[in-house]
Amino acid sequence: MTRRNDFDPAAMPFAGLAPGAAPAVSFEFFPPKSAAAEARLWQAVDRLRPLGPRFVSVTYGAGGSTRAGTLKLVRRILAETEIRPAAHLTCVGASRAEVDHVAETYWQAGIRHIVALRGDAPTDGEGFRPHAQGYGGAAELVAGLKAVAPFELSVGAYPEVHPEAASAAADLDNLKRKLDAGADRAITQFFFDPAVFLRFRDRARAAGVTAPLVPGVLPIGNFKQVARFSAACGATIPRWLELLFDGLDDTPDTRQLVATVAAAEMCRELHAGGVDAFHFYTLNKPDLTYAVCHILGLRPRSPATAH
Repeated sequence: MTRRNDFDPAAMPFAGLAPGAAPAVSFEFFPPKSAAAEARLWQAVDRLRPLGPRFVSVTYGAGGSTRAGTLKLVRRILAETEIRPAAHLTCVGASRAEVDHVAETYWQAGIRHIVALRGDAPTDGEGFRPHAQGYGGAAELVAGLKAVAPFELSVGAYPEVHPEAASAAADLDNLKRKLDAGADRAITQFFFDPAVFLRFRDRARAAGVTAPLVPGVLPIGNFKQVARFSAACGATIPRWLELLFDGLDDTPDTRQLVATVAAAEMCRELHAGGVDAFHFYTLNKPDLTYAVCHILGLRPRSPATAH
């Protein structure tokens, strides 16, 4: 019989349970479109903030369609919480002057971290076309933002290759250009096989990428919705994962349990492979992300604020 004093956290399957070994985390939210959605968003923020995220990011709609909402949300996070907010910013459909103005507004509002992305065309099926007076892509955007102010900058990366990239090598070259232009880290598109990220990391390191590569994690709360997201961005859903969720469409409680196990196991394998930071795509729903973070060893910083 094992006595409590014999407990060895380092021997547990989740390395994050060892004292001081829990990974760093960050969370992504998107601006709400209604008062009810805004209330749910702040419930999500309040639920996750005790876990002490390194930062939370707020998305920026296609063509800047959520510009005002993004600014409002990051300002409120900065004013009402201890969390460091990061504002997304894209260059699609906007001139350099317009993008620079948005960046200057962020800086004046106290926002010091931007997630700099090229952005997708507002209309599905259309490829990226630079504005006539705009930035030609994310690498140019990064350089331009560094000229505006000394922002901390995160950029995107694609373990399974961006859908518009000519090849995996070309996609990796583009990532290197973004980092060489001044980005501090890359956050990846979501994926569902830990080997996909680990192979990508190894290729990037072999190509000379030294900046942190943070895996993006999307817990599967709704399989059909995630399947649509995956088809749009080129993320592969393994057949075993599809079978894991088969028959759970009408049993949300069971689906949530399965989703937690699947996401936590992927994070566990990544952590065992040397990954020490995760970026969670929350979809403004906190429970799955909170559960996975708990399994990884994160605990509320203050019991008084725990939910």
